[in-house]
Amino acid sequence: MILFINACVREESRTKKLAKALLSKLGEYEELKLEDIDFPKTDESFLKKRDSLIASRSFDDPMFELARQFAKADTIVIAAPYWDLSFPAALKQYVEHINVVGITFEYTKEGFPKGLCRAEKLYYVMTAGGTYVPEEFGFGYIQSLAQNFYGIKDVELVKATGLDIDGADEKEILDKVLLTIS
Repeated sequence: MILFINACVREESRTKKLAKALLSKLGEYEELKLEDIDFPKTDESFLKKRDSLIASRSFDDPMFELARQFAKADTIVIAAPYWDLSFPAALKQYVEHINVVGITFEYTKEGFPKGLCRAEKLYYVMTAGGTYVPEEFGFGYIQSLAQNFYGIKDVELVKATGLDIDGADEKEILDKVLLTIS
């Protein structure tokens, strides 16, 4: 199963356009639109409930539905525009809900994370209006989690930047990236 995690909110999203081109080459997918999820507030009562469920290994609880879905995916495509110096806040909320010890990763006796996810490939698709896009503010964060916690070693970045710079040919930039999508 291909899981498409869609953090795009604009109807005419350039990031979503690139992601859809990639998905058309990958095949059928299940889409998770982050804007449609009403993430619960991460407060003390939420954490107590989550920790209690994890301690009792009650992983069938609805609280862990997103983590189970992520862990079972064969391929993952994340579409997240770069704005306000990072990815959309909903993607961070999503990450907080899939980081579940016992579902997406576990710790070794030595205290190192060991991935439990089935996916062998994760694509991170992003666009940015400018060209200054430090990887640690977006892709690098997701790549580190995928490789070091979830066990997904093959992580690929698909990006188009400089789209809003005066004089930039947005269509040409996007077309060049579309040609590289395999």
